[in-house]
Amino acid sequence: MAQFKYQGRDVHGRKQRGLVTGSSKREAMLKLREKGIKVIEINEVPETLLNKEITFGKPVKLQDFAIYLRQFATLLKAGVSVVESTRILASQTESKALKKALANVEEELRAGNPLSAATAKHSRIFPSMFVNMIKAGEAGGNMDETLERLADHFEKVHRTRQKVISALAYPFIVGILAIVVVIFLLVAVVPTFVQMFADFGAELPAITKFVLNASEFMQVYWLLIVLGLILLYVLFILLKKQKKMKYYIDYMMLRMPIFGKLLQKAALARMTRTLSSLFSSSVPILQALAIVENVVDNEVIAKVIKESRHSLERGESLTEPMKKHWAFPPLVTQMIAIGEETGALDAMLAKVADFYEAEVETVTDRLKSLIEPLMIVFLAGIIGTIVTSILVPMFDIFNHIQQ
Repeated sequence: MAQFKYQGRDVHGRKQRGLVTGSSKREAMLKLREKGIKVIEINEVPETLLNKEITFGKPVKLQDFAIYLRQFATLLKAGVSVVESTRILASQTESKALKKALANVEEELRAGNPLSAATAKHSRIFPSMFVNMIKAGEAGGNMDETLERLADHFEKVHRTRQKVISALAYPFIVGILAIVVVIFLLVAVVPTFVQMFADFGAELPAITKFVLNASEFMQVYWLLIVLGLILLYVLFILLKKQKKMKYYIDYMMLRMPIFGKLLQKAALARMTRTLSSLFSSSVPILQALAIVENVVDNEVIAKVIKESRHSLERGESLTEPMKKHWAFPPLVTQMIAIGEETGALDAMLAKVADFYEAEVETVTDRLKSLIEPLMIVFLAGIIGTIVTSILVPMFDIFNHIQQ
């Protein structure tokens, strides 16, 4: 919610000034009017570190955006105007960022600006793909169909992304849990047995000596290790924001064993689905390729798409750069080539997207069924090693006492 500084007069003619919050200037003025204040001047307070709403990642979740599109299409089909639909959706959406953006879009629409121009001013909320497809829908007079196509697109992208996240999240969470458990055992549990072993002067096996040395090290440096892991994660996030470094990170991730193929299929599904949606809405091919470069979220794939765009600009084939790159299997290039020849490129791309989305679903289900027992064995192995290193010398001590 934005803050607005106002000056006005109440019902008794006395001057009033202060701050009021609202998702738009219009909403702020309505709030003041309800309080009986006649507004003379009102201005939005510029964002500072103190009043800025901090968001991590994208301000609007993909799922919320897909719901907004589906509801928008339904309202237009029911005969509700674009302006009224925007007002209704601004009041109903649960996303604060989307609510604020829609309130500003409503003001732009009431001022006579088209929806594409109004949403283009909020690039963090409305992606370039959305703006260009809306522009094509305005020109063709089929806004409701365009919005339904967009809703279908974002829903499918969301499902594919969730599948990939669910496959990657399990080993990540178990890995974090393993680190926490190991640090706890080495810092809090193992040291309690050190004095006992020293008192009995027993000969300790190699595994016990290793664990005790690790415990001594961890007691001194455990905080530095935790901070180091956090710093590595922050560094990884910062490096991903740099385009050149993101290319190398994406390259390594695509080349990873097991997970690399999954990420490659997910990126190809996103690319072909986006291109298909743009072509179906009559967005020019060069413009569509430029949009996909920015939304595919993989610099390796984006670089090849850029080369394909340059190839088209030179009058050559779209698929030529793709055929030369390892990230594009023959299925993709062959289907695109057939689509170019038959003039049904959007349909062919949709079929490729359907295929890879199904592949992602199959691979993630298979991975989850394999990873779960492997990670359980991994975690049990680490804890079992530490416990065994303590129990083995204890049995020796008990045997020594009995003798």
